[in-house]
Amino acid sequence: MPEGHTLHRLARLHHERYAGHVVEVSSPQGRFDASAVDGRVMVEAEAHGKHLFHVYGPDAVVHVHLGLYGVFTEFTHPVVDPVGQVRMRVVGPTHWTDLRGPNRCEVLDEAAVDRLRGRLGPDPLRADADPEAAYQRVSRSKQSIAQLLMDQGVLAGVGNVYRAEVLFRHNLDPFTPGDRVDRALWGELWADLVALMSDGVRDGYIDTVRPEHRPEVMGRPPNPNRRGEVYVYRRTGEPCVLCGTPVATAKLAGRNLYWCPNCQKP
Repeated sequence: MPEGHTLHRLARLHHERYAGHVVEVSSPQGRFDASAVDGRVMVEAEAHGKHLFHVYGPDAVVHVHLGLYGVFTEFTHPVVDPVGQVRMRVVGPTHWTDLRGPNRCEVLDEAAVDRLRGRLGPDPLRADADPEAAYQRVSRSKQSIAQLLMDQGVLAGVGNVYRAEVLFRHNLDPFTPGDRVDRALWGELWADLVALMSDGVRDGYIDTVRPEHRPEVMGRPPNPNRRGEVYVYRRTGEPCVLCGTPVATAKLAGRNLYWCPNCQKP
């Protein structure tokens, strides 16, 4: 599932291409009623966590949640006939976008959007985010910090990669209960997520390895499976890049968790 940086990157792209313009919106697949927004001016595109919003006015906001299989495909004119199951097509003056396979694609009004956002925790990539609000939820919980970081009602936008990597970067045992994470440590985790996820928006991929731990500095081969470097994510059984201990994996709330048992001791 795409993490928050991907949705913010899409929001930025769609805002640049379509905001302020009359756009044609259709559903070649027929599973999305585009009549409420077709032929209207897109006011803005924004993201909150893993949710994307195309705003056409207070009475019409297209809400998209990509889920596991959703994907946007971007094109420049000329427009061609749809290929495959296109849930939504947006056509602007110079570009057009197709959406396939989302978990949700629906028109909401502003009140419904506010209710949806009210169920989400603060998003490290939003200027209006309040890290203290997330900490209040973390500090009152007996759940593990690893599980809390993935709870979109606690913190919006963090997925499995950022979860594993930020815990490693702070040598934090992923099974530490939330109420054992003090405010200073939470501030460090939050600041790191803001920086890492902002880099993801800029670069288009996740890279979490500090300069002093880069492959070319440490004399190890680069990760062959990713554009960016990571410490532990999907490196089960491979040696930790810092201490050599095999990276461990466990299921937590239905998702794979990755950590170094030595660098992240209880």
